[in-house]
Amino acid sequence: MSTQIPKLETNRLSLRGPEPEDYPDFKATFTSYRARYMGGPLNAYEAWMLYAAEIGHWQIRGYGMWMIHDKTTDETYGMAGAWKPAAWPEAEIAWVIWPDKAGHGYALEATHAVRDYLYARKGWDTAVSYIDPKNLDSIRLAERLGAVKDHDAATIDGNDAVYRHPAPADLKGSQLAHGIEMEISYYADPLFKPKGWAID
Repeated sequence: MSTQIPKLETNRLSLRGPEPEDYPDFKATFTSYRARYMGGPLNAYEAWMLYAAEIGHWQIRGYGMWMIHDKTTDETYGMAGAWKPAAWPEAEIAWVIWPDKAGHGYALEATHAVRDYLYARKGWDTAVSYIDPKNLDSIRLAERLGAVKDHDAATIDGNDAVYRHPAPADLKGSQLAHGIEMEISYYADPLFKPKGWAID
């Protein structure tokens, strides 16, 4: 049975299912130092196998990772979506931004849209993100999305931290949701120059 991958759109971004032509950017990222908190850097074969899994995940689970495209230029910036390999305790919300595209709010904008879709269209009532404790950028992003460390949740291998996202009822119409939308609008302003560390 073939799964039709939905297309999501935000103010700046178009999220579509991964295609073969998107692979070079994926490979460049997962064979680089950027992948150090995601099981990498991988060799070329491992990167190919993982990308095949990204595509196949949609067929097996009925959900998966979207490729993040610029709405105007169609350039790819990274991936965001849902991920649950066989050994994962729970389905997670995950993201990765290509190394040279970080710091522009793309992960925040894409992941916010993904979470809204999973809650509203797929009926999820909870979600987690499994994050390497040394991956400070991803931890900051999870916290900006309202996720908090869940000390009681099962981890993948004992070496990851589990961040629990707000439930749909807690997020809908909340000050947090409005704050996320406001921050996304700042990043959409070409004159906006965030201070401090580069964050996704």
